[in-house]
Amino acid sequence: MTRITIYKSNKDRYTRFTCEGHSGFAVSGKDIVCASISVLVINTINSLETFTKDTMEVSQDEDSGRIDCRFSSETSEAATLLINAMILGLETIAEQWGGKYLKLKFREV
Repeated sequence: MTRITIYKSNKDRYTRFTCEGHSGFAVSGKDIVCASISVLVINTINSLETFTKDTMEVSQDEDSGRIDCRFSSETSEAATLLINAMILGLETIAEQWGGKYLKLKFREV
């Protein structure tokens, strides 16, 4: 199962998000759920780097499926919109597959 945690400040701005694990829907290379999650998360990080001035630190470990994206300060409105779009896609995947392969959590920090 892939576990994604979204961290938000009490000012309703994102501070970090983490993605960990493989969905387990199918074998590596044929896992459409894992691929869909990866595309959403990686495209969001690339979009944040390209379209915003927000600074972040990203670390990843392909073997464990871990991606950690930490923002240096609270996110801008543009970054918040991009992250909200990622969350919408992730929620759709979780709904479509019954939450068996993806667990999405939110934490206030």
